[in-house]
Amino acid sequence: MIRLFKHYIPHAVILMGLFDVGLLLLAGELAFRLRAEQIGIDAGHFSDRFWPLAGTAVTMLTAMIAVGVYGAEALRSMRFATARLLVAISLGVIALAFIDFVIGGQTFWRSTLAYAIGLSILVLVLNRMIVGGILGASAFRRRVLVLGAGMRADRLRRLGERPESGFVIVGYVGMNESQVVVEEAIARGAIHNLGRFVENLGVSEVVLALEERRNALPLSDLLRIKTAGVHVNDFSSFVERETGRVDLDTVNPSWLIFSDGFSSLRVVSAGAKRVFDIAASAVLLILTAPVILLFALLVKLDSKGPAFFRQTRVGLYGQPFDVIKLRSMRIDAEAAGAQWATENDPRVTRVGRFIRKVRIDELPQAWSVLKGEMSFVGPRPERPEFVADLEEKLQYYAERHMVKPGITGWAQINYPYGASIEDSRHKLEYDLYYAKNYTPFLDLLILLQTLRVVLWHEGAR
Repeated sequence: MIRLFKHYIPHAVILMGLFDVGLLLLAGELAFRLRAEQIGIDAGHFSDRFWPLAGTAVTMLTAMIAVGVYGAEALRSMRFATARLLVAISLGVIALAFIDFVIGGQTFWRSTLAYAIGLSILVLVLNRMIVGGILGASAFRRRVLVLGAGMRADRLRRLGERPESGFVIVGYVGMNESQVVVEEAIARGAIHNLGRFVENLGVSEVVLALEERRNALPLSDLLRIKTAGVHVNDFSSFVERETGRVDLDTVNPSWLIFSDGFSSLRVVSAGAKRVFDIAASAVLLILTAPVILLFALLVKLDSKGPAFFRQTRVGLYGQPFDVIKLRSMRIDAEAAGAQWATENDPRVTRVGRFIRKVRIDELPQAWSVLKGEMSFVGPRPERPEFVADLEEKLQYYAERHMVKPGITGWAQINYPYGASIEDSRHKLEYDLYYAKNYTPFLDLLILLQTLRVVLWHEGAR
């Protein structure tokens, strides 16, 4: 994993992205030279058109990130990756056509776009067939030694067995634990020199997966391993890095207090975020006003009741506020009191089912963003009736209210839509990761990948 602006990105994704940018530049250059030869003009030097080519590559790369080309599924499935690539390139063409319309006078965009797109599809698919297979090989994964043989060690084993995993476990060392789950673990007493053992296995990282640390930490061994240049990590930090969430099963208050995160520089980032929220929400409300009014009319025609509805939600620092959405349920949907939404919920109207799938019902929330009660990115605001119950049953749930709620968020793009205590628990793990590792870069990734959620109805209910 590479940590970029406090967010962990797999080595395979970084390498694949760099290859893609280079291939997109190559495809654009070949397309220009092919077109130049056809019309009989001098192609000139590559440096003369570097910026238009770079602009094309960045636009395509942005589209690929947005539709999930670099997701775990795409990295291990050629069929899945090709389908997402075609969608990304189609969106990229639309974006490039719009840029050409706005800028004008750039013959590169118009005369070579078709050739560049055809070549891009070819080289990007070949890249995934050749380089993607290499990146998926265990030779490119970090070699991890696990200290522990209990439930935590077993969880790491299952995590490492995932096809998209960026590490391979080369061994387990039992540290005199009472309950041994990983039977192949080597007893600590059977290893004369743990430092030499780590060196012989070619280990790049040691992870502490002890069930009970008291009187069990081999401090002298760990010091020797650390000074030899091998990274030493604790279980909670390792899981956070590999999964993009804070593991509630093992995290404790001291880890949250002393681990990296919750930066004081957030004041600067929060100012930039607020400026973006004001500008983006104002533009969004202006551009989507006709769509909102059209579906407001359809909602009125489809079922009795108002087109919009207000609902109290819990916001920053636990303060309540009213959110406005297009009504997607019958007006008597909560006659029996507040309740979770369910799959194929019978309370949802015909028009409501459609606007939920394409997220049109969320558009009026831009007004809450403009007022400063919400942000575009953040944990989803929950209802007070549910919050009281969740704070009782889920440790650290109140901490998610230390950041402003959002229309979309890290949990929304990583976890399927859920409406239960257990689902709220899983989403809380992602919300805590966002609160702990927030940067404008992470916000940008979330905004881009929200398009993937909308296009494929991931999480919609």
